[in-house]
Amino acid sequence: MNCSGCEIKKLIYRYADHIDRGELAAVAALFARGKIIAIDGDGNDQDIIGEAAIHVMYSAFTRLYPDSGTPHTLHMTSNVMVDVDDSGTVASAQSYAMVFQSVDTLPLQPIIGVRYYDAFEKTADGWHFVQRKIEPLLSGDLSQHLLQAP
Repeated sequence: MNCSGCEIKKLIYRYADHIDRGELAAVAALFARGKIIAIDGDGNDQDIIGEAAIHVMYSAFTRLYPDSGTPHTLHMTSNVMVDVDDSGTVASAQSYAMVFQSVDTLPLQPIIGVRYYDAFEKTADGWHFVQRKIEPLLSGDLSQHLLQAP
């Protein structure tokens, strides 16, 4: 993998780290030039475009606990496959994430498994997300993680 692939992987991992730390504004900032495509329970795509809209979405859905300011989750991202085009300025990636959670009323367990389909662009500032499509694959008890149903 070239250096571009390494930088892209860092963005993918940084997304998970920000969520697990409860840094929802930082998650949204990763998409300042992009969007998230969420797939609802009926299989329909919903575009959430730009930093402000993405911050509103994560704030509306993610339960943060007062003891730590975090959602008490660990995102385990794996099977990251990065493809950089010949120009070196456009890339795509695909990966899996399994989210684990533990709170007083919920023992440690996986709560959701997703697949991410990402698009990236390189500018003078470096690599950034253009798009992340989130495809839910497996679902467990999300009652302690989400403030409302997606």
